[in-house]
Amino acid sequence: MMGEKIKKHMNEQIKYELESFYIYLSMVAYFHLQNLDGMAHWLRCQAHEEMIHAMKFFDHIIDRDATVTLLDVKQLKTTWNNLLEPWQDAYEHEKFITGKINYLTKISREENDYTSEPLLAWFLNEQIEEEKNTGKIARELAMVESSPEGILLLDRELATRLFTAGSPLDPSVYNPAA
Repeated sequence: MMGEKIKKHMNEQIKYELESFYIYLSMVAYFHLQNLDGMAHWLRCQAHEEMIHAMKFFDHIIDRDATVTLLDVKQLKTTWNNLLEPWQDAYEHEKFITGKINYLTKISREENDYTSEPLLAWFLNEQIEEEKNTGKIARELAMVESSPEGILLLDRELATRLFTAGSPLDPSVYNPAA
């Protein structure tokens, strides 16, 4: 049985992951307007990944015979002042999400909810990658921001991101056992 506190916070985490989806999708639109389709592509892949993250929590709650409660999602931000700002925001947002995952892990341990530990361990490792990637892109863009050639090279590099997962609503995409 899933404890009320961990269930409440996992439902909140679904909301945070969906807000991540929204902010990355807003960044996709922004970068398309800037004619930086490679950056838009990278962020589109990221948005897709965030939807999958939301569904991992969604399915975990359902698998535990608990109730999913979808909370209101906020549109966090839709405009930026320069090309670097979205990447800095992405990095800060990932650090925020890491804090939320850390808190879920703490609650899980306090409640002796050992069945949530594999999911949360996966997310703890995932957040290392999320912070690393968004932080690296922000630092690289900061180095080249005044160089059109550098921006275009980075844009082309980001266009090569592969993300082969299918629909984020199909559990077999993110849970091979399903």
